[in-house]
Amino acid sequence: MPELPELEAVKDVLVRRLAGRPVVGVDVAPKGGPIVVRDLTGQGFAHQVTGRTFDAVERRGKFLLIPLSHSAASEARLTLAINPKLMGRLQLCSPDARKVGPVHVTVHFDNPAEELRYVDSKRMGQIYLTTDLAQIPTFAEMGPDALDISLPDFKERLRPYRGEIKGVLTRAAFVAGIGNAYADEILWQAGLHPYRKRASLSTPEVEALHQAMQQVLLHAVDQVRREMGDEIHLKPRSSFAIHLRAGEPCPRCGTAISAITANQRITNFCRTCQPGGLIIGM
Repeated sequence: MPELPELEAVKDVLVRRLAGRPVVGVDVAPKGGPIVVRDLTGQGFAHQVTGRTFDAVERRGKFLLIPLSHSAASEARLTLAINPKLMGRLQLCSPDARKVGPVHVTVHFDNPAEELRYVDSKRMGQIYLTTDLAQIPTFAEMGPDALDISLPDFKERLRPYRGEIKGVLTRAAFVAGIGNAYADEILWQAGLHPYRKRASLSTPEVEALHQAMQQVLLHAVDQVRREMGDEIHLKPRSSFAIHLRAGEPCPRCGTAISAITANQRITNFCRTCQPGGLIIGM
Protein backbone atom coordinates (compact mmCIF):
# COMPACT_ATOMS: atom_id res chain seq x y z
CA MET A 1 0.00 0.00 0.00
CA PRO A 2 1.44 3.42 -0.89
CA GLU A 3 1.86 5.39 2.32
CA LEU A 4 2.97 8.92 3.11
CA PRO A 5 6.60 8.63 1.89
CA GLU A 6 5.69 7.07 -1.46
CA LEU A 7 2.87 9.51 -2.12
CA GLU A 8 5.02 12.48 -1.13
CA ALA A 9 7.62 11.40 -3.70
CA VAL A 10 4.96 10.83 -6.38
CA LYS A 11 3.50 14.25 -5.64
CA ASP A 12 6.86 15.91 -6.23
CA VAL A 13 7.26 14.25 -9.63
CA LEU A 14 3.73 15.15 -10.73
CA VAL A 15 4.19 18.77 -9.69
CA ARG A 16 7.38 19.02 -11.70
CA ARG A 17 6.16 17.14 -14.76
CA LEU A 18 2.43 17.90 -15.02
CA ALA A 19 1.49 21.10 -13.18
CA GLY A 20 0.03 23.58 -15.66
CA ARG A 21 -0.30 20.99 -18.42
CA PRO A 22 -3.62 20.91 -20.34
CA VAL A 23 -5.55 17.64 -20.42
CA VAL A 24 -6.56 16.80 -23.98
CA GLY A 25 -8.37 13.52 -23.29
CA VAL A 26 -9.29 10.94 -20.66
CA ASP A 27 -9.93 7.23 -21.19
CA VAL A 28 -11.81 5.23 -18.56
CA ALA A 29 -11.66 1.45 -18.98
CA PRO A 30 -15.03 -0.33 -18.71
CA LYS A 31 -13.84 -2.17 -15.60
CA GLY A 32 -12.53 1.06 -14.08
CA GLY A 33 -15.83 2.69 -13.32
CA PRO A 34 -17.80 3.01 -11.20
CA ILE A 35 -15.74 0.76 -8.91
CA VAL A 36 -12.57 2.80 -9.31
CA VAL A 37 -13.79 6.05 -10.87
CA ARG A 38 -16.23 7.97 -8.68
CA ASP A 39 -17.71 11.03 -10.39
CA LEU A 40 -19.31 12.90 -7.50
CA THR A 41 -20.35 15.74 -9.80
CA GLY A 42 -22.67 13.55 -11.88
CA GLN A 43 -21.57 15.50 -14.96
CA GLY A 44 -19.26 12.94 -16.58
CA PHE A 45 -15.73 12.20 -15.40
CA ALA A 46 -13.86 12.32 -18.72
CA HIS A 47 -15.92 15.23 -20.01
CA GLN A 48 -15.28 17.31 -16.90
CA VAL A 49 -11.53 16.70 -16.72
CA THR A 50 -10.76 17.16 -20.44
CA GLY A 51 -9.82 20.72 -21.32
CA ARG A 52 -8.63 21.63 -17.83
CA THR A 53 -5.10 21.81 -16.48
CA PHE A 54 -3.51 20.32 -13.39
CA ASP A 55 -3.20 23.50 -11.35
CA ALA A 56 -1.21 21.77 -8.62
CA VAL A 57 -0.65 18.42 -6.95
CA GLU A 58 -1.00 18.08 -3.19
CA ARG A 59 -1.02 15.27 -0.66
CA ARG A 60 -3.36 14.81 2.29
CA GLY A 61 -2.67 11.65 4.27
CA LYS A 62 -2.88 8.78 1.76
CA PHE A 63 -4.69 10.88 -0.85
CA LEU A 64 -3.17 12.71 -3.80
CA LEU A 65 -5.19 15.85 -4.57
CA ILE A 66 -5.07 17.48 -8.00
CA PRO A 67 -6.99 20.78 -8.22
CA LEU A 68 -8.12 21.42 -11.78
CA SER A 69 -8.39 24.77 -13.52
CA HIS A 70 -11.72 26.43 -14.15
CA SER A 71 -13.31 25.74 -17.50
CA ALA A 72 -15.11 28.22 -19.73
CA ALA A 73 -18.35 26.29 -19.24
CA SER A 74 -18.26 26.09 -15.44
CA GLU A 75 -17.06 28.10 -12.47
CA ALA A 76 -17.03 25.01 -10.24
CA ARG A 77 -13.64 24.24 -8.74
CA LEU A 78 -12.95 20.57 -9.41
CA THR A 79 -10.44 18.32 -7.67
CA LEU A 80 -9.21 14.87 -8.58
CA ALA A 81 -8.65 12.93 -5.36
CA ILE A 82 -6.70 9.69 -5.77
CA ASN A 83 -6.72 7.12 -2.96
CA PRO A 84 -4.61 4.15 -4.16
CA LYS A 85 -5.34 1.94 -1.13
CA LEU A 86 -3.78 -1.54 -1.31
CA MET A 87 -2.50 -1.95 -4.88
CA GLY A 88 -3.16 1.30 -6.77
CA ARG A 89 -0.26 2.98 -8.56
CA LEU A 90 0.32 5.80 -11.02
CA GLN A 91 2.44 5.33 -14.12
CA LEU A 92 3.80 8.39 -15.94
CA CYS A 93 5.09 7.17 -19.27
CA SER A 94 4.94 7.21 -23.05
CA PRO A 95 1.85 5.69 -24.71
CA ASP A 96 3.85 2.69 -25.92
CA ALA A 97 5.34 1.89 -22.49
CA ARG A 98 4.62 -1.52 -21.00
CA LYS A 99 1.64 -1.52 -18.67
CA VAL A 100 2.62 -2.29 -15.08
CA GLY A 101 -0.85 -3.67 -14.33
CA PRO A 102 -4.51 -3.29 -15.33
CA VAL A 103 -5.02 0.32 -16.43
CA HIS A 104 -8.32 1.83 -15.33
CA VAL A 105 -7.79 5.49 -16.24
CA THR A 106 -5.46 7.14 -18.75
CA VAL A 107 -5.01 10.92 -18.86
CA HIS A 108 -3.58 12.38 -22.08
CA PHE A 109 -1.79 15.74 -22.13
CA ASP A 110 -0.80 18.28 -24.74
CA ASN A 111 2.48 16.40 -25.17
CA PRO A 112 1.43 13.23 -27.05
CA ALA A 113 4.59 11.46 -25.90
CA GLU A 114 3.43 11.38 -22.28
CA GLU A 115 0.40 10.05 -20.42
CA LEU A 116 -0.62 9.35 -16.83
CA ARG A 117 -2.14 5.95 -16.02
CA TYR A 118 -3.90 4.73 -12.91
CA VAL A 119 -3.12 1.04 -12.43
CA ASP A 120 -4.78 -1.19 -9.83
CA SER A 121 -4.76 -5.00 -9.94
CA LYS A 122 -7.29 -5.31 -7.10
CA ARG A 123 -9.59 -2.39 -8.02
CA MET A 124 -9.63 -1.40 -4.36
CA GLY A 125 -8.47 2.22 -4.83
CA GLN A 126 -10.59 5.11 -6.02
CA ILE A 127 -10.27 8.24 -8.11
CA TYR A 128 -12.85 10.83 -7.10
CA LEU A 129 -13.90 13.91 -9.05
CA THR A 130 -15.58 16.41 -6.79
CA THR A 131 -16.20 20.06 -6.02
CA ASP A 132 -16.27 19.29 -2.29
CA LEU A 133 -13.68 17.02 -0.66
CA ALA A 134 -16.04 16.46 2.27
CA GLN A 135 -18.16 14.35 -0.09
CA ILE A 136 -15.44 11.70 -0.15
CA PRO A 137 -16.11 9.00 2.47
CA THR A 138 -13.93 9.43 5.60
CA PHE A 139 -11.93 12.32 4.08
CA ALA A 140 -13.23 14.90 6.53
CA GLU A 141 -12.53 12.54 9.44
CA MET A 142 -8.75 12.46 8.84
CA GLY A 143 -6.52 13.76 11.59
CA PRO A 144 -3.47 15.98 11.09
CA ASP A 145 -0.79 14.84 8.68
CA ALA A 146 1.89 12.72 10.32
CA LEU A 147 4.63 15.11 9.15
CA ASP A 148 2.88 18.20 10.48
CA ILE A 149 1.56 17.27 13.92
CA SER A 150 3.32 18.88 16.87
CA LEU A 151 4.27 16.95 20.00
CA PRO A 152 1.61 18.64 22.20
CA ASP A 153 -1.11 17.92 19.62
CA PHE A 154 0.18 14.35 19.22
CA LYS A 155 -0.09 13.77 22.97
CA GLU A 156 -3.56 15.29 23.17
CA ARG A 157 -4.94 13.33 20.22
CA LEU A 158 -3.39 10.09 21.47
CA ARG A 159 -4.93 10.31 24.96
CA PRO A 160 -8.48 9.01 24.17
CA TYR A 161 -7.26 5.81 22.51
CA ARG A 162 -6.97 2.59 24.52
CA GLY A 163 -6.09 -0.08 21.94
CA GLU A 164 -2.82 -1.54 20.67
CA ILE A 165 -0.41 1.18 19.65
CA LYS A 166 0.15 -0.11 16.11
CA GLY A 167 -3.58 -0.05 15.44
CA VAL A 168 -3.76 3.51 16.77
CA LEU A 169 -0.91 4.69 14.53
CA THR A 170 -2.65 3.37 11.42
CA ARG A 171 -5.96 5.08 12.20
CA ALA A 172 -6.33 8.02 9.84
CA ALA A 173 -8.66 9.69 12.33
CA PHE A 174 -5.71 9.93 14.74
CA VAL A 175 -2.95 10.91 12.33
CA ALA A 176 -3.01 10.72 8.54
CA GLY A 177 -0.54 8.98 6.26
CA ILE A 178 0.72 5.95 8.19
CA GLY A 179 -0.11 2.39 7.14
CA ASN A 180 1.04 -1.08 8.08
CA ALA A 181 4.61 -0.85 6.79
CA TYR A 182 5.68 2.44 8.33
CA ALA A 183 3.89 1.70 11.59
CA ASP A 184 6.27 -1.27 11.97
CA GLU A 185 9.25 0.94 11.18
CA ILE A 186 8.20 3.71 13.56
CA LEU A 187 7.57 1.35 16.47
CA TRP A 188 10.91 -0.38 15.95
CA GLN A 189 12.68 2.98 15.91
CA ALA A 190 10.87 3.95 19.13
CA GLY A 191 11.56 0.57 20.79
CA LEU A 192 7.86 -0.09 21.38
CA HIS A 193 6.12 -3.44 20.97
CA PRO A 194 3.30 -3.17 18.40
CA TYR A 195 0.81 -4.86 20.75
CA ARG A 196 1.45 -2.59 23.72
CA LYS A 197 -1.76 -0.90 24.85
CA ARG A 198 -1.71 2.84 24.37
CA ALA A 199 -2.62 3.42 28.01
CA SER A 200 0.53 1.57 29.13
CA LEU A 201 2.87 4.06 27.43
CA SER A 202 4.78 6.45 29.66
CA THR A 203 5.24 10.11 28.78
CA PRO A 204 8.86 9.53 27.65
CA GLU A 205 7.67 6.64 25.46
CA VAL A 206 5.01 8.83 23.83
CA GLU A 207 7.65 11.49 23.18
CA ALA A 208 9.97 8.86 21.69
CA LEU A 209 7.12 7.65 19.48
CA HIS A 210 6.48 11.12 18.11
CA GLN A 211 10.19 11.65 17.44
CA ALA A 212 10.49 8.24 15.76
CA MET A 213 7.48 8.98 13.56
CA GLN A 214 9.06 12.18 12.28
CA GLN A 215 12.50 10.65 11.79
CA VAL A 216 11.32 7.50 10.03
CA LEU A 217 8.96 9.28 7.65
CA LEU A 218 11.37 12.06 6.71
CA HIS A 219 14.17 9.55 6.10
CA ALA A 220 11.84 7.37 4.04
CA VAL A 221 10.71 10.31 1.89
CA ASP A 222 14.35 11.03 1.01
CA GLN A 223 15.10 7.37 0.29
CA VAL A 224 12.00 6.88 -1.85
CA ARG A 225 12.74 10.02 -3.86
CA ARG A 226 16.22 8.76 -4.67
CA GLU A 227 15.17 5.22 -5.57
CA MET A 228 11.98 6.07 -7.42
CA GLY A 229 13.17 8.98 -9.50
CA ASP A 230 10.49 9.66 -12.09
CA GLU A 231 9.42 6.00 -12.21
CA ILE A 232 6.49 6.65 -9.90
CA HIS A 233 5.01 3.17 -10.33
CA LEU A 234 7.95 1.61 -8.47
CA LYS A 235 7.69 0.36 -4.88
CA PRO A 236 11.00 1.17 -3.16
CA ARG A 237 11.63 -0.96 -0.06
CA SER A 238 15.29 -0.41 0.81
CA SER A 239 14.50 2.06 3.59
CA PHE A 240 12.73 -0.66 5.62
CA ALA A 241 14.73 -1.77 8.63
CA ILE A 242 12.34 -4.57 9.72
CA HIS A 243 9.11 -4.55 7.71
CA LEU A 244 8.91 -7.63 5.46
CA ARG A 245 12.27 -8.79 6.83
CA ALA A 246 11.10 -11.71 8.98
CA GLY A 247 13.97 -13.99 9.95
CA GLU A 248 16.64 -11.45 9.08
CA PRO A 249 18.82 -10.03 11.86
CA CYS A 250 17.61 -6.87 13.57
CA PRO A 251 19.85 -3.99 12.41
CA ARG A 252 20.17 -2.85 16.01
CA CYS A 253 20.71 -6.02 18.07
CA GLY A 254 20.97 -8.96 15.66
CA THR A 255 17.91 -10.85 16.94
CA ALA A 256 15.88 -12.49 14.16
CA ILE A 257 12.95 -10.29 13.14
CA SER A 258 9.61 -11.79 14.15
CA ALA A 259 6.41 -11.81 12.11
CA ILE A 260 2.79 -12.14 13.17
CA THR A 261 -0.01 -12.36 10.62
CA ALA A 262 -3.45 -11.32 11.79
CA ASN A 263 -6.44 -9.86 9.95
CA GLN A 264 -4.55 -10.20 6.63
CA ARG A 265 -1.83 -7.88 7.95
CA ILE A 266 1.80 -8.78 8.62
CA THR A 267 3.41 -7.20 11.67
CA ASN A 268 7.19 -7.33 11.98
CA PHE A 269 9.11 -6.45 15.13
CA CYS A 270 12.18 -7.32 17.19
CA ARG A 271 11.46 -9.22 20.40
CA THR A 272 14.66 -7.89 21.98
CA CYS A 273 14.45 -4.21 20.98
CA GLN A 274 10.66 -4.07 21.39
CA PRO A 275 9.88 -6.06 24.56
CA GLY A 276 6.47 -6.66 26.10
CA GLY A 277 3.00 -6.84 24.61
CA LEU A 278 0.60 -9.67 24.15
CA ILE A 279 2.27 -12.27 21.89
CA ILE A 280 -0.21 -14.45 20.03
CA GLY A 281 2.23 -16.49 17.90
CA MET A 282 5.28 -16.41 15.70
